[in-house]
Amino acid sequence: MFSSFTSRLSSRASALASRRLARGGHGHGEPQFNEPGGYLFGQKPGVKYEKEGWETIWYGGLGISALLIFFGLRYKPDTRIRTWAREEAIRQMREEGDLLEYMHTDYKA
Repeated sequence: MFSSFTSRLSSRASALASRRLARGGHGHGEPQFNEPGGYLFGQKPGVKYEKEGWETIWYGGLGISALLIFFGLRYKPDTRIRTWAREEAIRQMREEGDLLEYMHTDYKA
């Protein structure tokens, strides 16, 4: 029973594939090529571009969101592990009374 079902299914699939190839779709035959024609972006040369209603809102929203992302990432708190470890080490050194600053010596060779 199962083998007859799979054989019918495979025969249908092969029939569909052969019909598709005969129509010229999705095969390894000659590639489709559309001749160039028309204008760049559908605009005739010399004709002034007229904005559509959604464009101003879209560009404004895009600019505002870019600014929010920029300033949000610029002024976010520093939560890196290295920063925390440095601050913790400085705090522990101050508690123990160690020098945090080193004396600068002029070395002349």
